[in-house]
Amino acid sequence: MSQASLHPVTLTVDQAAILLYAQITDDFNPIHVDPDFAATTPLGQVIAHGMLSANLIIQSIALSFGTARASRSTLDIRFARPVFAGDVVRAGGTEDAPGEGRFTVWVRKQDGSAVIEGSALVPARA
Repeated sequence: MSQASLHPVTLTVDQAAILLYAQITDDFNPIHVDPDFAATTPLGQVIAHGMLSANLIIQSIALSFGTARASRSTLDIRFARPVFAGDVVRAGGTEDAPGEGRFTVWVRKQDGSAVIEGSALVPARA
């Protein structure tokens, strides 16, 4: 049995997407939505919500196995670096052992640097 890969998901992050995510989640932390405030922080600019990027992993699992299995999946992830407006991020993963449903998952920026790294357990069909 060959190693399975998750269907990749790509998103161009722009300020509109960040603001929409803030509205959906009711998370209006100024580091995400206020460019003047964000300019005073060590990062110097607005950053996207971490879960905006993490959600791409769930989308990747859903495209690969369906929404029912994706909704029952568990993630163990680490946020490695921020995502800024203008970044293009891509999520995906590879199966660690064929047929076990354990995947190494990631979200990477356009330059290949890791935004999120970790693992996912995708349950077998019910």
